[in-house]
Amino acid sequence: MSKADYYEILGVDKNASDGEIKKAYRKKAMKFHPDRNKGDEEAAKKFKQASEAYEVLKDPQKRQRYDQFGHAGVNGGRGGPGDFEDVSFEDIFSRFSDIFGGDIFGGDPFGGSGRGRGRRRRSTGQPGADMKLSVKLSLEEIAFGTDKTLKVKKYTRCGECKGTGAETDADFETCGSCNGMGEVRQVSRTMFGQFVNVQPCPDCRGEGRIIRNKCSACNGQGRTRGEEKVKINVPAGVSNGNYITLRGQGNAGVRGGDNGDLIVLIEEEKHEHFERDGNDIYYNLLLSVPDAILGTQKEIPTLKGKAKIKIEPGTQPGKLLRLKERGIQGLHNSGIGDQYIRVNVYIPKELDEEERKHIEALKKDGEHFDASNAKNREKGFFSKIKDIFA
Repeated sequence: MSKADYYEILGVDKNASDGEIKKAYRKKAMKFHPDRNKGDEEAAKKFKQASEAYEVLKDPQKRQRYDQFGHAGVNGGRGGPGDFEDVSFEDIFSRFSDIFGGDIFGGDPFGGSGRGRGRRRRSTGQPGADMKLSVKLSLEEIAFGTDKTLKVKKYTRCGECKGTGAETDADFETCGSCNGMGEVRQVSRTMFGQFVNVQPCPDCRGEGRIIRNKCSACNGQGRTRGEEKVKINVPAGVSNGNYITLRGQGNAGVRGGDNGDLIVLIEEEKHEHFERDGNDIYYNLLLSVPDAILGTQKEIPTLKGKAKIKIEPGTQPGKLLRLKERGIQGLHNSGIGDQYIRVNVYIPKELDEEERKHIEALKKDGEHFDASNAKNREKGFFSKIKDIFA
């Protein structure tokens, strides 16, 4: 079962500031704290989830890894943010006591009298949409990491108005519908009391101002269709389906709104020689019958070029040979995998007359084969093989 998104657990946006994350965690922690929810297992679970999410998102480095690779980027081992199952509630709160300033249930959780939250901050423009695209990587690029430059077609900031959407800075005026607040309020009275419904102003769309003269290049949008080159650093060890989030590299916002994110999905190309299993790779080596019986040296491909390996006499089909640390560098330097060579023996479908004569001689020799006495017969058998093939 996949784990819930940390931002969703805390109820914050991906672009939330440290202060917003801190405040959201404080609210969740007080709501689901065991002292307020005696015997409620669901509340205890949500309390631990919120603590786990905050442990990651409050740390800039952990948050960056999480934004790029999801849970795989931060749940790397014992003691990481995924290990809250064995942590007591006292331990959790000792880690985060800095955000409460004393008794967590003493006083107003939001500061001040607790009667209000203040007015909603008016936003500038509208945020741009996130974008997704895929990048194909060879196994060599995955094994050692790589840098890629992508051409991305997207909305970019208008070069004429610098993203404002107006011909000049003087072409703005305060919205008359909301008096520059960016929001309108409707008060309704019911038998249960008075309710205030606050919504973004429909005329200025929450910006608090309108444009008198729109930019002719972008028609007041503050953005135009274009193409940009985006550089990404792909660390070693990524897997098919992993993603890298590039903050602010998506579509430009409307009239100065924040840019969306660019989400780059990793696609692993099929390799000519290797099969991947985690950080290990497998290579199928095909030997002739004489080479498997007599032994030999073979040159095989690796992710770093060629390597020579020794095939011992009597090597059996299906045997695995190992080249240590010739596999893939693990994500975040979590170790290097190995390369395994899977031995297969080629059995020809057709033989010439001379080859058939030798094989029939061997067959005749093996008609009275006794498995229990196989080791004692090896010396004589190998001598015959050498006479035939050597």
